[in-house]
Amino acid sequence: MTSKLPKKAGGLPSVQSTIKHLLQSHRTRENIKNLLRVNQTDGFDCPGCAWGDNQHGTFQFCENGAKAIAWESTDKLVDAEFFKTHSVSQLLKQSDYWLEYQGRLAEPMRYNAKNDHYQSISWQDAFKLIGDKLNSLTDPNQLELYTSGRASNEAAYLYQLFGRLFGTNNFPDCSNMCHEASGVALTQSVGIGKGTVVLDDFDHANAIFVFGQNPGTNHPRMMNALRKASKQGCNIVTFNNLKEVALKKFASPQDPTELLTPAATQISHLYLSPKLGGDMAAIRGMVKTLVESYPSKINQTFVQQHTKGLDDYLAIVNTTSWQHIEQQSGLTQNELTQAAKVFIESDKVISCWAMGLTQHTHSVDTIREVVNLHLLTGQIGKKGAGLCPVRGHSNVQGNRTMGINEKPTAAFIQALEQTLKVQLPYAAGHNVYHALNALQQKQSKVLICLGGNLAQAASDSQFTHQAIKNAQLNVQISTKLNRSHLLVGEDALILPCLGRTEKDQQQSGLQKITVEDTFSMVHASQGMTEPVSPHCMSETAIVAHIAHATCPDKFNWLELKDDYRKIRQLIAQTIAGFEQFNQKIEQPAGFHLTNSAAELRWNTASKLANFNAAKLPNSVLADCYSNMQQTMGDAKNITFVLQSMRSHDQYNTTIYALNDRYRGISGERNVLLINKDDAKQLNLAEGEHVDISSVCDQGISREIKAFKLVYYDIPRGNLAAYYPETNPLLAIDSVGRASFTPTSKSIPVTIRVTSQKRLRVKQI
Repeated sequence: MTSKLPKKAGGLPSVQSTIKHLLQSHRTRENIKNLLRVNQTDGFDCPGCAWGDNQHGTFQFCENGAKAIAWESTDKLVDAEFFKTHSVSQLLKQSDYWLEYQGRLAEPMRYNAKNDHYQSISWQDAFKLIGDKLNSLTDPNQLELYTSGRASNEAAYLYQLFGRLFGTNNFPDCSNMCHEASGVALTQSVGIGKGTVVLDDFDHANAIFVFGQNPGTNHPRMMNALRKASKQGCNIVTFNNLKEVALKKFASPQDPTELLTPAATQISHLYLSPKLGGDMAAIRGMVKTLVESYPSKINQTFVQQHTKGLDDYLAIVNTTSWQHIEQQSGLTQNELTQAAKVFIESDKVISCWAMGLTQHTHSVDTIREVVNLHLLTGQIGKKGAGLCPVRGHSNVQGNRTMGINEKPTAAFIQALEQTLKVQLPYAAGHNVYHALNALQQKQSKVLICLGGNLAQAASDSQFTHQAIKNAQLNVQISTKLNRSHLLVGEDALILPCLGRTEKDQQQSGLQKITVEDTFSMVHASQGMTEPVSPHCMSETAIVAHIAHATCPDKFNWLELKDDYRKIRQLIAQTIAGFEQFNQKIEQPAGFHLTNSAAELRWNTASKLANFNAAKLPNSVLADCYSNMQQTMGDAKNITFVLQSMRSHDQYNTTIYALNDRYRGISGERNVLLINKDDAKQLNLAEGEHVDISSVCDQGISREIKAFKLVYYDIPRGNLAAYYPETNPLLAIDSVGRASFTPTSKSIPVTIRVTSQKRLRVKQI
């Protein structure tokens, strides 16, 4: 199962993996053409991550982007004949990998509870069914409108407009489970919930700090920016509790020397491994070093002109002991001093982070601590410096810009009302946490999912699966079959949509859609391959038809569906920064949305950037685990802290294969990474199977069985395993304060030798 870890990431194995997945798609020729068009100015945006596009060079894709394209653009079809052969009960027994591997959804389907099979339904009947059901609800807030980050700006805008005209602000979104803490923290600190840098800033930074992130797997194109920065003399400091090979050495597949020889570029010049949940303490240690040993490096001019709350913050820093910092971070004062000196001695610093920071109970305070450090040193609002939350799915940030937000600002609702001459709801709706609770309690009756796989993305699988099954009508707008389609109650629909690579032909001609990347760049995307089925419809058209079937008198929905330029005209009238939207996207690289914080304008109540005077948490665990204390005393009762993570052959809930090349794992997903010394203390050998249990104050026992131990370079007391396999361990109420993001990176667990061995899943 295990093999020797690679000495570098990227290189020839990445090319070989790309070729393998192109061949498996059975549309090799078309997908080679797709790779030449992906992220190009006249092509389509990658359906994978949200990293920005470099406009120089012929190839603008990475290995995992190629996997996403090949996974989407396949000739394998899931149609009526497939569902005639497979009942829902039978499909529920299959793995997530097997379900998506069956191919593209090819026609609209309706669940028949009498025979437990999905059966064909016409588009017209499907839309009528939805409209009739929605109009039978006694309260518009009985509807939950979930959104995946893959949806285009046009589809997302139409979706939120439909929901609000129907009367609800219930917009649970995939961002609620990943970067919600970033949006909350940045809005509180600097007045805008987005990063302040652009891709070009990476070429000018003297130092880049990477917190809680594994770009080699989750954002591979970021590796090119880090590699280039390193070769130009930029110091890169990594905080990651796992030793990730890509953050140590990376070989660009586009560099002939690094592709064909052992040569590689060193990425991290300092690599620190904090304990899970210890990043806030680590950053506090850097700040304490600055305040105590290098006070002259505090940018007094910047602080006085642009910030508020310094005295209260410094008082908290002064009372934070080094003992507390070292204990919680798992790092020594000397290690944190080394990191602090790199930050302090650099003129231009970028800090990047991802889910390693956002999925803890104290994530908002952790991210605000990153901001505190930048405010103290004036490392914001200048070329080569700033804050960079690295978003996940390709348009997750754009969805939020378009109004997919359960707590819309009054200004946004007023702009819609004034333009459309309508009245809309102002009261906050449901995020994912509140939506699942409402479904579980049967207060909400209908769930419509615009993409994604909510069943496997959310925590507490037993709770989440039952909540989705409680929906009287479950509507899934999707490209591939997944577990969310199979959690059916009274009624369910599968509505197959076009992929990002495919032509979107409407009455006015071939359509373009738009997306926003992690750097707030907005650009056009246009697929050029023929749809896999004539029965697939674009996401935008599906939303328009649902809206037309539900509230035809509220708006001319089908006119917008016929010509997406008219949707963009509405966006231009109602969302700041999108003036002359149709004209702007004709620019080769699109256009940049102004970032107020990057311009040193602070959209906060005080009109200043705010320091956050928060104490370090007493425990990194969520409140519902308050009775579980981490201890390394009695070897038989050790409580570990577990993080969930992705494999290299995975993107979000989509599993491309059963391998994790950069961690030396092949053909397995039910594995548990553990420090060798911890395993020995428990008398456990590598390769042995264990059961993993978590217990919270709710008194509910949660367990997953037969996970194979893998020795790994990880701090003692910490464990790591893949999600969604670990989702059953995490209580639905274990969420971040102020963000409601699942605390997937700090799950308290115990392990014991397994009572059963799980059958190995064969790779198809």
